Amino acid sequence: MLLVLVAIGSVIHEPVLIPPLAASAAIIHCAPGLPLAQPRSVIAGHLLCAAVGYAVLAAAGSSPWAAALAAGISLAVMTVARTQHSPACATAVVIVLNTPRPATFVPLLVGSAGLLVLAGWAASYARPRTPRYPAYWW
Repeated sequence: MLLVLVAIGSVIHEPVLIPPLAASAAIIHCAPGLPLAQPRSVIAGHLLCAAVGYAVLAAAGSSPWAAALAAGISLAVMTVARTQHSPACATAVVIVLNTPRPATFVPLLVGSAGLLVLAGWAASYARPRTPRYPAYWW
């Protein structure tokens, strides 16, 4: 699936595979039963952290200090929303440090996270004797 994200990015000339998504893929495929691997946490976690990243970027600008602040706020927001997904904190950092356009970045992020979830679901049925993913959808 990571190669598919790279291919999509090459076709549309936008970065689709970002480091947090690679970490999300690893969690989905290596620990499919964990709460942080479930679709709600993966998709909503990245979406909430993107919102935090853009809010911190607007308020504090692009700097390592602002990126650290965005990661901390992201963790708090995900905890309150019960959508903990550790790679999503890095999404906020990527946004603050790289300042991508929200109109392009957010839909690609949500679509990519959704594709990772679907790939995890498909892979769990393709491999015999593996835990079924997801344990719950929402």
